[in-house]
Amino acid sequence: MSGRILIAEDEAISLKHLTYALEKEGYAVTGAKDGMEAFSLYEKNAFDIVVADIKMPGMDGLTLLEKIKEKDPDMDVIIITGFGSIESAVEAMKKGASEYITKPFNLDELHIKIAKVLEKKRIEKENAALRVTLGIDREFPFIAKSRTMQRVVEVIKSITGSDCNVLLTGESGVGKGLVAKIIHHSSTRKERPFLALNCAVFTEELLASELFGHEKGAFTGAVSMKKGLLEIADTGTLFLDEIAEMSPTIQAKLLKVIEDREFIRVGGTRPLRVDVRFIAATNQNLTAIIKEGKFREDLYYRLNVMDIYIPPLRERRGDIVPLTQHFLQKYSRKENKKITSFSKEAMDTLMSYGFPGNVRELENIIERAVILEKSSIIHAESLPQTIKLFDVETISPNKVRTIDELNREYAEKVLDFVDHNRSKAAELLGISRTSLWRILKK
Repeated sequence: MSGRILIAEDEAISLKHLTYALEKEGYAVTGAKDGMEAFSLYEKNAFDIVVADIKMPGMDGLTLLEKIKEKDPDMDVIIITGFGSIESAVEAMKKGASEYITKPFNLDELHIKIAKVLEKKRIEKENAALRVTLGIDREFPFIAKSRTMQRVVEVIKSITGSDCNVLLTGESGVGKGLVAKIIHHSSTRKERPFLALNCAVFTEELLASELFGHEKGAFTGAVSMKKGLLEIADTGTLFLDEIAEMSPTIQAKLLKVIEDREFIRVGGTRPLRVDVRFIAATNQNLTAIIKEGKFREDLYYRLNVMDIYIPPLRERRGDIVPLTQHFLQKYSRKENKKITSFSKEAMDTLMSYGFPGNVRELENIIERAVILEKSSIIHAESLPQTIKLFDVETISPNKVRTIDELNREYAEKVLDFVDHNRSKAAELLGISRTSLWRILKK
């Protein structure tokens, strides 16, 4: 069991004995000969538990407890009291001590107390993560019927045993957040926290506070200490959406976290160590942004250990039908309606639409249709008027295409629609496979 423990004990022999015994159990132990030295060490380093003797010269254990609790109310302190001094133990518990132990004690008793506190900390961290990620469940509707999305699935499967950072690219609405959840829940960290943060919705100051947390009084409005998502996501995964919107200052701090696995809260001085896997996402061309000097190249390479491109919906039309069926079932249940399918006209309209908003737009369209539809079948009238309008192409002398080019383009679209089944494409086009082959070769 790992844990970083600070021991404050003025008796040199006892301090040496405790340090040796706890290190033997696998803990990282730091010793201090009195309360003043212990508090100085506490301010400069990160610890999971402080074990303090109640009677020490200078600053005693109770004063040390008060000063630590003033800095960090969540810090766990175990107080060591003298034989028969139950009043001191009660006072320590009132001041916020997590546990107390009475001298003389055996080491097994201390081990049990420390293990109990560490287990409580683990549960509290998981609960904090659950509060942050309300609405996330473990059943993800991942539709991957098309060949292009099946390739994405293969990449995800190939990294299930890896702990590498991942960069997800693709247009807005293609499902990058969903893919991030799937990567996490198919990894070795699946039982640990998964947290998500959209970098585009915060100012630089607020983003720093959300990521790194802040100390009390770090800025106007910081009335108490706050843990950031990096702390809460420790041992788990942090998904950073819209990473290109992160300011250069925050980029530099994030790079340090990735390289050194430690950070400092806003307004703080103590480095905090974390073990976090990063999944980042963007709908922008990071290479171009790097050339413009707006994104750090070193951070890009740290995040882009594995790059997964998620294609837009118009390039994976084989997924439209199963996606529409999934969203139909989802929103029919939500609206308590018995709608089972789509009319041919409605489905034809959906299949011919370009979906600039991708899967997110498709979901919104189906939700709207379910709300409006009065029968058991979704009709074209329940779809938005905008998607039923024809896409009229403006012709200019420089853009005129030959009949062969138009035939090839249309044949390629039909081929993509049937997931590259040439026999099916030829049947839909009313031509032979040989004729289809000739069109595609022109």
